Amino acid sequence: MNERRPAPVDEDLLDDDRPARELDDERDRPELRQRYYGLLQELRVLLPGTQVLVAFLLTVPFNNRFAELDIVEKRLYGIALGTGVMAVVLFVAPTTMHRLGPRRARAARLMWSIRLTRIGLGFMAASLVMSLVVVPRLVFGDTAAIVVGVGTATILLLLWVVLPRYVIPRSQHRR
Repeated sequence: MNERRPAPVDEDLLDDDRPARELDDERDRPELRQRYYGLLQELRVLLPGTQVLVAFLLTVPFNNRFAELDIVEKRLYGIALGTGVMAVVLFVAPTTMHRLGPRRARAARLMWSIRLTRIGLGFMAASLVMSLVVVPRLVFGDTAAIVVGVGTATILLLLWVVLPRYVIPRSQHRR
């Protein structure tokens, strides 16, 4: 049997905090590979949830109550569906770049994949917020929809932007 074994990894490289743009395609190959595979693992978590959201949104027009939506609710639904589809496309893009992109452009593929994933998270957040605004607006009215929309957007911003960028780095400095 001809088993392919992974190349040995220098343990010092595992704590490499350099940005992807500072990594060299040849010299930092193990680090780039590790980061890319880590990103693909993250996408394996994000993609199914986003696909389920889009699948549900695709079935909504076939529901009898869809006709009861006013023009604002239909537009909010359209934004939710469109941003959900864009999120799926953006989350799949790093996988296609990994399979179809040039093997020597590891750092560039990683940088673009990170950018596309971040943009995809923005589209996913918009889809979640818009989806959650339509239902309370239909059932409870404008005030409830605004409260749910603002509340959801605030929670997403706090957990997806503020916590990872500002809170966690500060707690690491205290150690």
